[in-house]
Amino acid sequence: MPGVGSFDNGIENLVNLGLIPVLNSKINEDKVPILGICLGMQLFTRGSEEGNLGGLGWIDGQTVRFRFDEANKCLKIPNMDWNNVHICKEGLLFKDIYEESRFYFVHSYHVVCNDEKDILTKTFYGYEFVSSLQNRNIMGVQFHPEKSHKYGMKLLKNFIEL
Repeated sequence: MPGVGSFDNGIENLVNLGLIPVLNSKINEDKVPILGICLGMQLFTRGSEEGNLGGLGWIDGQTVRFRFDEANKCLKIPNMDWNNVHICKEGLLFKDIYEESRFYFVHSYHVVCNDEKDILTKTFYGYEFVSSLQNRNIMGVQFHPEKSHKYGMKLLKNFIEL
């Protein structure tokens, strides 16, 4: 599920296209793997500070805006840069992708997971945030693998091979 734009607009598009019942069936009943990219991952949560609509609720968490303390107030939002991911647990999505792999990020919001078991990787930008997650067949990345050269291509290949 790709993601560019705002949270409410993304959810409204899924509603207007009649996709939410189909997605819920495929993901929750048929256990089809899904990969959310950037906003796509954020839509998997219960909701976002960016909007008023509820999310898909597949991941127990919220999407929040970056908030920096006084020491990091000079950091720009949106975060637009290459950054490393710290692998927190083994997962097929990161098979043969090594610690300190670099991915391209463009985002103002990030996911806060209520269940640590859902977190695959974290990244530091003023503070640590969830940069990828997985709960069963539901996977998401905050970065853009399609813009992340060899590491992004490897991640997408790993997903396709699931």
